Amino acid sequence: MKDQSQTHTAIRGTKGYVASEWFRNMPITAKVDVYSFGVVLLEIICCRRSVDVENVSEEDKGILTDWAYDCYQEGALDVLINCDEVLENRKKLEAFVMVALWCIQENPFLRPTMRKVVQMLEGVVEVPLPPCPSPYSTTTITISSRKIN
Repeated sequence: MKDQSQTHTAIRGTKGYVASEWFRNMPITAKVDVYSFGVVLLEIICCRRSVDVENVSEEDKGILTDWAYDCYQEGALDVLINCDEVLENRKKLEAFVMVALWCIQENPFLRPTMRKVVQMLEGVVEVPLPPCPSPYSTTTITISSRKIN
C-alpha cells in the first residue's frame, strides 16, 4: 500500500452550539465555528443559555436561536434583554442581534466569514437584514399570503 491516510471525524461539541453540517454529512469548514460564535453572541446579548432546560416545554423560548429570531422578526428586542441601559442604544443592539442571526444560518453558504463578522460588529460594513436562520423549523409558515400557525 502506498502512503495513504484517512481521517475519521466524529461529532464533537456541545448541544446547541453544533452546526447542522455535522448531522447532514456535509463538508466541515470554518463556517461551523461561525455558527458556534453566533450562538455565543446571542447568549451574551440575552444573558441566557442556548438551550434553556427550564423553558424547553415552552417551544417558543426553549431554544435561544429560534426565540431570538422570533423576537427580532416581531421587533421585540426589549424582550431579549433585561437591561434598560442596553436599550438606550437600540440600533447597536439590533445590529449585534442581526450579526448573530447571520452567523447561525442553517445553510453554511449564507454564513459570513469571521472577518466579515468582525467588520459588521465594528460597524465598518452595514449589516443586511438576515433571513430566517432555519426555515424548516419555524413555527409559522406563510402559504399564499396567509399565515398559518
